[in-house]
Amino acid sequence: MTENRIIHFMAFRRYAFAFSLLLMVISVAALAIRGINFGLDFTGGTLVELTYSEAAPLEPIRQTLHKAGFERATVVNLGAATDVAIRLAAGTDKNIGQELVQVLQKEFSGSIKLRRVEFVGPQVGDDLREQGGLAVLLSLLAVGAYIAVRFQYKFSVGAVVGLFHDVFVVMGCFALFQWEFDLTVLAAVLAVIGSSVNDTIVVFDRIREVFRKQRRSDTEEIINISLTQTLDRTIGTKVTVLLTLMSLLIFGGEMIRGFSIALAIGTFFGVYSSTYVAASILMTTKVTREDLVSAPVQKEGAVDGRP
Repeated sequence: MTENRIIHFMAFRRYAFAFSLLLMVISVAALAIRGINFGLDFTGGTLVELTYSEAAPLEPIRQTLHKAGFERATVVNLGAATDVAIRLAAGTDKNIGQELVQVLQKEFSGSIKLRRVEFVGPQVGDDLREQGGLAVLLSLLAVGAYIAVRFQYKFSVGAVVGLFHDVFVVMGCFALFQWEFDLTVLAAVLAVIGSSVNDTIVVFDRIREVFRKQRRSDTEEIINISLTQTLDRTIGTKVTVLLTLMSLLIFGGEMIRGFSIALAIGTFFGVYSSTYVAASILMTTKVTREDLVSAPVQKEGAVDGRP
């Protein structure tokens, strides 16, 4: 590979470090000040499903509920345009289904049928919150252990810090803009961890391979070569993923909007962290070729490597 074909990614690592630090400060401040806007799955509340005789107008339904005092009600379609799910905060009574039907029927000329009313208690929400946080933490620890075994502990540090970076950015965005955080978003966060670690492993594999081939090159040059060689693959796969997520965001409806947003943010910053967080930490920890080459194993009875 000639010099003019190598993109010098690591020349900008200090600027990237400042940018990442700024992202972390904003994310932590948003989480501390505004907090996560947990959805019904985590806070508890009521889910009411209705069936309209014809296509249900979602915006007029929201306005009607708002006027009736249900200001935090979430209204979405359930597959068909005639099926509607209404999510309400905790504290509603057991007759809320019939009450909603009566309120909405005044503004709708057709018929409205009550399909189902489901209550989620606050204790269940608390349990889900704890289990969700534990799932994310265990995923990060498992990834760190896997990278340490497959590569070397210096690589594990870079991978785990990169994953923490991606998770905090996604959570920070949801806190900053007060997007609803429900179980689908938690699933997206776990998917972000899987996607980011896949990108990181691809980069680390190439770095290890180039380290073994380029014996006279320094660490910065080897990382630049490796990132340049994986660039085409990264662009191809991530552009495809982002196009799919944009389609889900536009046409997927309200139920998976949070999932699409979280995964899109995580995918974008996953590429960034694989390059300017995980790989940059290899520079900081001063990884060398000797870290990746196992020492020769001597046979029993050998002296100075000779039988």
